[in-house]
Amino acid sequence: MNTMDFRKDFALFRSSNAPVYFDNSATTQRPDCVIEAVADFYRNSNANPLRGLYDLALKATEKYEDARKTVASFIGAKNPSQIVFTRNTTESLNLVSESISSAVKIGEGDDIVVTVSEHHSNLLPWQRLAKRTGAKLVFMEPDMTGLISDEEIRSKITERTKLVAAAHVSNVWGRVNPIEKIIKRAHSFGAVAVIDGAQAVAHMKVDVSSLDCDLYAFSGHKMLAPMGIGVLYGKAELLERMEPFMLGGEMIEYVTREDATYAEVPHKFEAGTVNAGGAAGLARACAYISDTGFDFIRTQETELTSYLIGKMNSIRGIELYGSKDPDEHNGIISFNIKDCHPHDVASILNEDGICVRAGHHCAQPLMQFMGIGSCVRASVYAYNTLEEADRFVKCLKNVRKVLGY
Repeated sequence: MNTMDFRKDFALFRSSNAPVYFDNSATTQRPDCVIEAVADFYRNSNANPLRGLYDLALKATEKYEDARKTVASFIGAKNPSQIVFTRNTTESLNLVSESISSAVKIGEGDDIVVTVSEHHSNLLPWQRLAKRTGAKLVFMEPDMTGLISDEEIRSKITERTKLVAAAHVSNVWGRVNPIEKIIKRAHSFGAVAVIDGAQAVAHMKVDVSSLDCDLYAFSGHKMLAPMGIGVLYGKAELLERMEPFMLGGEMIEYVTREDATYAEVPHKFEAGTVNAGGAAGLARACAYISDTGFDFIRTQETELTSYLIGKMNSIRGIELYGSKDPDEHNGIISFNIKDCHPHDVASILNEDGICVRAGHHCAQPLMQFMGIGSCVRASVYAYNTLEEADRFVKCLKNVRKVLGY
């Protein structure tokens, strides 16, 4: 496969005036086959899964549960029942923070450990859990390339630690965190390890069984799948002990006036009508990525990132953040231009049809750690091209001039 063949699968890029889409860390585009999988569900299998006994409802249930099997295989889960469908990574992590206390005793004198580079979705739930339980929130701090050292892991994860939450890949630096070491250290003290995989699953092969993480969360919309569908993987024994996050239809076994018993895992975590069309789209995205191959995806992203960083380093006034090694960026380049507000930079780029993200990237503690208020983020995927990179760089060179510098 080459980039242009891959690119043809995406309607946006077949347009004669397609933008340069460099905001893939926020959300990716969807290939035709994913859009068709969602449409096919609603055309031919549209009924409420898990509830009806007529043929169409049974077909909808089969589609939904087949999607669960596909996702389980995609991330190396041992059993489909370890896959809980949610709306997104944020809901998955909130589910854990609200339900974990029924499985893990956390209280005063205990630590909840996170990294300072976490997305707010993997920080705010733990802030609230710490306040609710009296536990202390402890931060692992990286160096300015994004690397968390072995010493930092050893000093922050201790016998007081009950839960550790870390991103697999930083959404600002693009750096892969040493989650294997973090998980192993957490387990040495009997702590639970929760991994935010939102920026990982579309870019590298993830095997949750090999990682030995207790919980792993990700979103469909960052991996070529629809918005509104997410995943929480959990070890079976832990999911069994966790209380449900939401109560209502479908997640019950039996209800009386005074009490209720819950359905088996994973259904006890999937209250209400589920996003079956989204699940079908997510399953198709998993298959599409697998067919494309992570070797191709990785090669394309690394080539583009290396090219962009090389060109950007030659532009006066640009400060790049994170590692100097393009291989450690995983398609994410965060930067600022001297004297230029990130929002102004993004607006000027937009005038030339270039889509980037500007702001604090839902990582304000990291911005504070870096000594900045915000920055610009360009993030590429395997369908982006060197020609788009040149267009981006050409516009960057004019930003200061446009702003009167």
